[in-house]
Amino acid sequence: MGAAENMTERLADIGARVEGVRQLGAVVNAMRGIAAARVQQARGQLVAVDGYAATIAAAIGRALALFPAGAPAGTRRAGRLALVLFCAEQGFAGAFSERVLDFAAGDLSTAKLFLIGTRGVAAAAERGLVAGWQTAMPAHTSGIPRLADRIAAALYASIAAGEIDRLDAIFSRWRPGDGSHARRARLLPVDPALFPRETAHDAPLTNLPPDALLNGLTADFLHARLCDAALHAFAAENEARMQAMESAREQIERQLSTLRAVQRRVRQEEITSEIIELAAGESASEPEHA
Repeated sequence: MGAAENMTERLADIGARVEGVRQLGAVVNAMRGIAAARVQQARGQLVAVDGYAATIAAAIGRALALFPAGAPAGTRRAGRLALVLFCAEQGFAGAFSERVLDFAAGDLSTAKLFLIGTRGVAAAAERGLVAGWQTAMPAHTSGIPRLADRIAAALYASIAAGEIDRLDAIFSRWRPGDGSHARRARLLPVDPALFPRETAHDAPLTNLPPDALLNGLTADFLHARLCDAALHAFAAENEARMQAMESAREQIERQLSTLRAVQRRVRQEEITSEIIELAAGESASEPEHA
């Protein structure tokens, strides 16, 4: 019975491995489902943020009609650049953070870095980069507006201290069929030429001085653009995670198929061995005839 016992133990071991892989597959499917839900949520909110930003841009264009032609004027000297880098918060997203850092490589050594995403902070530290300010990416899109508030507050503090006067955001956008790609957007100083300037007779009625109104609208516009960049990064990270989980699911299916084939073969060998042993036992027990 030694051979049969060995095959039984082997069959039990294979069964345990099959169950372990199946449980891993359930975890992978759950992670993929969570990532998909977050992507859909972010996409829906991007529509709202884009509409909000367009409304603020139109308001800035109308507010500019309150100033004489050519104003607000004056160009600021080229000072230190700040980069807001939207990296990955969680794992299983491939080289998401590394691509963002690579995209900004030319300015990383001289710019003040505002790093968003725990995984991105770790990836930057591996390169010897020190962030001037860092925070985690929210787990849900409902936390994006508060994140934008915190980033803006940190940026304004640095601007007031004379540390920076230019600001770019670097974040990822997901292209269907083409994966994640980093993008760079200038946030400050805001170029008035970007906004459609209304004619003087269309100037709005206001209760604020033109400078105060324009400053307030510019702050709202910056907040909207930070939300837009964060939402794109949030969606792209979860798209990357979905892709990674899909690859893992396919690998798990292949592994399960292989293990089940081995399980069937070992079970058949065990049955065959038992039949042979029973037949041999039956032959040995038959009485000899003279």
